[in-house]
Amino acid sequence: MTSINTAELLNYLTLACVFVGIFMLITGVFHFARRGENHAEARNRRMRMVRQGVSDEERLALLLPETQTGFFAKIPFFGNLPDTLIQAGLHVSAKNFVLLCLFGTLAIAIAGMMFLPPWQAAPIALILGVLMPALVVKSRQAERQKVLTSQLPDALELMARGLKIGHPVNTSIKAVADEMQDPIGSEFGIIFDQISFGDELPDAVQDFADRVGSEDAQYLAASMAIQHGTGGDLERIVSVLATVVRRRIALRARIKAISAEGRLSGFLLSIIPLVIMGLMTINAPGYYTDVSDDPAFIKLAVLVVVLMVSNVIILHKLVNFRI
Repeated sequence: MTSINTAELLNYLTLACVFVGIFMLITGVFHFARRGENHAEARNRRMRMVRQGVSDEERLALLLPETQTGFFAKIPFFGNLPDTLIQAGLHVSAKNFVLLCLFGTLAIAIAGMMFLPPWQAAPIALILGVLMPALVVKSRQAERQKVLTSQLPDALELMARGLKIGHPVNTSIKAVADEMQDPIGSEFGIIFDQISFGDELPDAVQDFADRVGSEDAQYLAASMAIQHGTGGDLERIVSVLATVVRRRIALRARIKAISAEGRLSGFLLSIIPLVIMGLMTINAPGYYTDVSDDPAFIKLAVLVVVLMVSNVIILHKLVNFRI
């Protein structure tokens, strides 16, 4: 009788842990996916902080990403996780993100082992608990960078108009921060805050370019550094750069349209093996498990995974172009 009660208690504890883990995973994913700003609020997050009386030091501490050092900084994706989360517009610390991924992976693994063998539950848990959140963050990062790049020509033209009528550089930057929507509004607001703190303009713009990870922003930083060192018509430089960035955006869109068929073909060729594997598992559950005890199974499985990953990487390189 005591053993039965103990087994029931362990089952209840396991189910409770699974429920808490899945709840935390769903809550975390919802938190990452939802937008931090909407049109009913102030134009950008920095302006709301200014209106709330947040000091310059606190604004920079919240808006600038923390820096990773040591061995952790060398790990792919997670090494630059603070920068990636900031670029994705997700206002969560890297530590909390990693903890949510670990808890979610553990909860999915425990739930999966109730229905699947451990060698199947573990990969599924890693895919759903680690790989999927990483892909969501990378997708949000790419989307935000695309929006920021599309806003950059308008921001530069607004800045150029301010310089043309005689406004100082910092006043023109502040106009962009006040008038433009996020993400460019908050980013130019950080530049203005750094200049107000005493940073040189080229250093603040270079920090902006490093922070957003955009090649067009790097062009802006290089132009500012050259103009600051040699002099020249800054309004003319900013106007020409706005035109160049706008033409680069149009060229990217044209090449993306031309290569759409190739990218779709690469996507289909990449997922076909996974679809076949899933259908075979559903139609014949013992198709793979019946031969899993064979010594050659692990070697062949590793070879198949390596070939599939190589296929995805090669196709991605063939149909994606850097402009």
